[in-house]
Amino acid sequence: MTGGSRGLGLLLADRLAARGCAVTLAARDGGELGRARAKLLHRRPGARVRTAVCDVRERAEVRELFADTGKAFGGVDLVIANAGIIQVAPLESLRAEDFEDAMRSMFHGALHTSLEALPHLRDSPGGGRLALISSVGGLLGVPHLLPYACAKSAIGTLAEGLRAETAGRGVSVTAVYPGLMRTGSHLRARFDGEQRAEYGWFSTLAGTPLVSMSAPRAAERIVRATVRRRARLVLTPAARAADLAHGIAPATTTRLSGVAARLLPAAPVHRRGQREGEDIDPPEGPVSRAVQRLGSALNERAADAYNERDGGTRGG
Repeated sequence: MTGGSRGLGLLLADRLAARGCAVTLAARDGGELGRARAKLLHRRPGARVRTAVCDVRERAEVRELFADTGKAFGGVDLVIANAGIIQVAPLESLRAEDFEDAMRSMFHGALHTSLEALPHLRDSPGGGRLALISSVGGLLGVPHLLPYACAKSAIGTLAEGLRAETAGRGVSVTAVYPGLMRTGSHLRARFDGEQRAEYGWFSTLAGTPLVSMSAPRAAERIVRATVRRRARLVLTPAARAADLAHGIAPATTTRLSGVAARLLPAAPVHRRGQREGEDIDPPEGPVSRAVQRLGSALNERAADAYNERDGGTRGG
């Protein structure tokens, strides 16, 4: 499980452990991994859980991850590539390096994971299973999330292409396109531009029940789809509606995205540099602050449960 130290990755590991799977959590931060393992074992006493510090941007580290996991558990049967970053900002506040960072962390991370996993999965009794986590951002360009959307789009194409390439070879590949989920990821997302305003709209939407989805429910559906070898899974009604609309009327959908973009915060004159949501104050004004708190209340609770707070403590 790459990106397994927090958020959706930790929840996916929990659902796999509940099915009796031995689980390896992989991520870059050893401290996060230790806290994630403790949370998982507290919830699933007796589960077989190991951790591995691994930067999926580096293929050699991913190769070592699979070699060690195969030795520890006697093989590799199911892999979920979930590692990623979220950058929220208008185009004017982004650099080319931000796109490159997103591609390296998400697309190249998924690519390295896939290429190194496939030889192990082919040796799995009955055939192994691979799932790549894309996003609704991989289905259409989402304003103020452009680096994320570009990388997730590439992941979706990779997953669907791998599915075709591995057909009949004993390995299944599932492309997963989640919409917004209540994992507390707004605290670890990186914001630029008018940071307080960007953080305000993103954290509000990410925690609103009618727009976002319960993360445990999403994790269960993803694991179920992977186990059942489904080709494609789109999660949340909003994501399914966006997928359908873009497939039927892509030009109209793009025009509507342009309307939405004009409603989002404008870029400031000077670029400020990205900051994590945990380090940003709530929006200014009593009404905006009240709306943000109401919308993100469920997400704030999720952040504690799913290891999204830095060091496991509440941010300012």
